[in-house]
Amino acid sequence: MEATQILKVLMIDAATGYYKIQRYKLGDFFGPVDLGIHLSYKYNSLNIGTGLLAGSIFPGSNRLIFSGMSPCWHGFYISSMGGAGLVFDNLGINLLSIHGKSAIPSILYLNRNHGEDVEVELLPVRRREIWNSGRRGVYAVMEKAMEYFGHRYETDPRVLATGPASMYTDFGAIASAPTKDGKISYVDTWAGRGGLGTKMLMEHGIMGIIYGGTYIDDDFRDRKVADQWFEDKYNQKMVAKNLEATTKYRFDPNFNTGGTFGVNFATIEERIIAFNYRTIFMTKEERLRIHRNFVVDHYLKQFNEETIQTKQQKTCGEPCPAVCKKMRDNFKKDYEPYQTMGPLCGVFDQRAAELLNHHADTLGFDAISVGGVLAWLMECLHEGLLAPEDLGVSTKPVFTPENFRLVEDSMHNARLGVELINQMVQENGKIDLSLGVRRFGRHLARQKGRAILDCFVFTSFARRGWMVPNQYWTPGVLSPMAIMGKYYNHYGKEFIPPRELGRINARRMMAELTLDNLGVCRFHRSWAEEIMPDIIDKLFGLRNEYLQSVKLIASRIHSRNASVFWESRRNIDFVYYYLKKLRNEDGVNHPELIEWLARFEENCTQAAFDFWYEIHKGAHELLREF
Repeated sequence: MEATQILKVLMIDAATGYYKIQRYKLGDFFGPVDLGIHLSYKYNSLNIGTGLLAGSIFPGSNRLIFSGMSPCWHGFYISSMGGAGLVFDNLGINLLSIHGKSAIPSILYLNRNHGEDVEVELLPVRRREIWNSGRRGVYAVMEKAMEYFGHRYETDPRVLATGPASMYTDFGAIASAPTKDGKISYVDTWAGRGGLGTKMLMEHGIMGIIYGGTYIDDDFRDRKVADQWFEDKYNQKMVAKNLEATTKYRFDPNFNTGGTFGVNFATIEERIIAFNYRTIFMTKEERLRIHRNFVVDHYLKQFNEETIQTKQQKTCGEPCPAVCKKMRDNFKKDYEPYQTMGPLCGVFDQRAAELLNHHADTLGFDAISVGGVLAWLMECLHEGLLAPEDLGVSTKPVFTPENFRLVEDSMHNARLGVELINQMVQENGKIDLSLGVRRFGRHLARQKGRAILDCFVFTSFARRGWMVPNQYWTPGVLSPMAIMGKYYNHYGKEFIPPRELGRINARRMMAELTLDNLGVCRFHRSWAEEIMPDIIDKLFGLRNEYLQSVKLIASRIHSRNASVFWESRRNIDFVYYYLKKLRNEDGVNHPELIEWLARFEENCTQAAFDFWYEIHKGAHELLREF
């Protein structure tokens, strides 16, 4: 293989339609993250691209990486989408960088037929008319883009779409789904975290992008050579190693289930998070009872019977043995969306969860964030901190496990969730999130009392930045890192002293960046993090340079770390009760754990601040510029 030494970026000014190809030397930059940082700081652009190995034989190498200054996090952010890089590779470019704003909302058309130049066109459209047509929302954008432009492609294109959430809130997502013979699959994939859909629509005027082509690059496809590299490293061929590494996402015989939904819900046990995190205050027996009766015997049982046993599983659009997209007819089941808009919202039945998740998806929300916001507002309604009329809804949730009816009460809560979501995406709605949930929460707290903000679990960044954490009961998900809401932090359940946790977060961030800058899916991380730098060396002769670039990326992102100490009392309790659980339930007697618990018991807020700052210091120790 004659490896390319040039990265090609298609630069588009959405205000004028002007575009050009910009070339960057490989070695100065390596992929969509380091190029994304450079272009974001220079042009405030939205950057969409693939890694060096897109289109190659390596499984999981076709992730599409999005980057830019996040409307909700208020810092540089990276989001990614499974499989969508395979079609993007047919454009014969490495990155698309959009700056400027179209005066009229538009669909961006990109196509490249064989050796010709990339075709670029901006088509003005009417947002609301499209969103209210066909399958509605983001799915309607995909349908309309295919209707307008699909006939121009020789091979199946792909569409990136935004929904009303990107118009009315700061955490709109970007959705896509594979197409085949002009038909759009129900296996949707998302660049959800960070609100980059809001950026695409509100800052650049682009509501959808359709792309594809027939350009053939010199992608690495020599299986014999790849197998030899894997055998040298692991004594296994590539496919065998990858099958072993992706067991959880396909089917794990140890738990008789599969996918993030199946394995996580099967193993979470007394660490279950439900009813807006109120389970942290319950006894171990109460939490185990919720897990057994509500999840294992009903919510998970439904999933196993309807999805796992019927083998309804698909890929994200690229050939991959993980088949991690677990389906029930037209509904895709992942752990975190079906956790935040599941148990966290008091929903423990699949029909109810499908209703709520599909509604949020159709409108184009980041599922994890909207689930966290819904759970918070539901608790405020349940506790009487807010009345239904304050939020424009008709009822209160059933928000306690006592006498909870799994089917009826789950559907009641899901329908309330739909009402709340509808208030977020209408003119003059009662829930105005255009300037962010954190600002909205502060406004409510000033009007009706501090207790409202104190039950919202989120990480704070800069003046208005916010993020609902990943759904694991561990301090790592509330760490003061420069990018949160992804897995640039440690999320294991074991006790780690906070200073060391900061260091581990930093190492995790660098490991994740190693894959993100190559567009490699993290579900393959158990082998990819280790061998990918070696593969870069064999193909391009730049192993050390690539590893050094990862350190530079991490330090450059971290240099703008504007994390703010936890503003919510529930955040503090989340950590405090985690520490108490380790000592009282798990029998952990680590000296530093005992010391921290004593400090929390003496002065909870001061101890929490010290704990938070120790994590911060640990990350600083490793992420200084190299």
